[in-house]
Amino acid sequence: MKLSKNNLHEHQHRLYDAIIVGGGAGGLSAALYLQRYNLSCLVIEKGKGRSFWMQDLRNYLGLHENTPGRELLRHGQERVVDLGADHLRGFVEQVTDEGDTFSVRVKVGKTNSIYPTFRAKYIVAASGLIDHLPQLENMQNVFDYAGYTLHVCMICDGYEMNNKPCGLFVNSEKNINSAFVMNWFTPYISVFTHGLCEVGEEMRNKLKEHGYPLYEQPIKKFLGHNHELSGVELEDGTVVDLETGLVAMGSQHHSHYLSELDLQWKGGNLITDSMCRTSHPRIFALGDLKEGLNQVSIAVADGTLAATAIWRDIRRASPPRKWEENLAQSTVEPVGVVS
Repeated sequence: MKLSKNNLHEHQHRLYDAIIVGGGAGGLSAALYLQRYNLSCLVIEKGKGRSFWMQDLRNYLGLHENTPGRELLRHGQERVVDLGADHLRGFVEQVTDEGDTFSVRVKVGKTNSIYPTFRAKYIVAASGLIDHLPQLENMQNVFDYAGYTLHVCMICDGYEMNNKPCGLFVNSEKNINSAFVMNWFTPYISVFTHGLCEVGEEMRNKLKEHGYPLYEQPIKKFLGHNHELSGVELEDGTVVDLETGLVAMGSQHHSHYLSELDLQWKGGNLITDSMCRTSHPRIFALGDLKEGLNQVSIAVADGTLAATAIWRDIRRASPPRKWEENLAQSTVEPVGVVS
């Protein structure tokens, strides 16, 4: 069921088998399998996560290459709700371990907000991350190209940059090192710092050795038409011709709601086992939030693994179901046979 301010009070006293924080590909995959395992779940989705901004799923098997991420999400939401899952647009503020259950406090509504609490036996953390983009006065200019020809993931989209004039947009000297991996796909690389970092002499010399121009002026705007990048104009009026770009400015994990819990982390990622179980036996982490590759295909598989592990736990702790009518018949005294 789609939950909202109008009907969520009917579900606040329900104990879910699992609450899934995040309605991206991983979270929806977990919800799909939980419902197919006859378990109850609530998906809490803040909206506009990383997969929402993917304009073309060119590396996802079975989908047309022009399928946008939001279409994948729309279909997934409809499917899990049809199977009986609850779905709520909201912002998870805190998860608290109560022993046998977890309480999940949610902010619902940007204005006149309410703060309901829901409870579950298991938590599936699938809240992912959001990439940092160049900050311009006109951010719509950035959004016109982000996810089209301005990419954020080399593993996803390196192929789309093959042998094209490409801009690498960074906010630290460390991230300039991406150029020396990206050159597997294209050697025509120009590096832009947007005025955000100092570049040392050693890195400057390395860029020169490879023939990669370095531009340290702030970016005024991206140039192009119909989402097709054609270049960058800098604040000093310099125009650099490009056909594509990679933003390597880092990202932010959405994991603040887990701050009260004693979990094992490696940097910003949760450490999990082969079934996506964290160091807490009833908390699972999927996709971008755990260690591993940040890919839609990985997140979908993670959702399947986590849901299956939860089902196994609950099934093994539950009494076996019996065909009571047959058992009752077997206790009836046999009728005597007259010879």
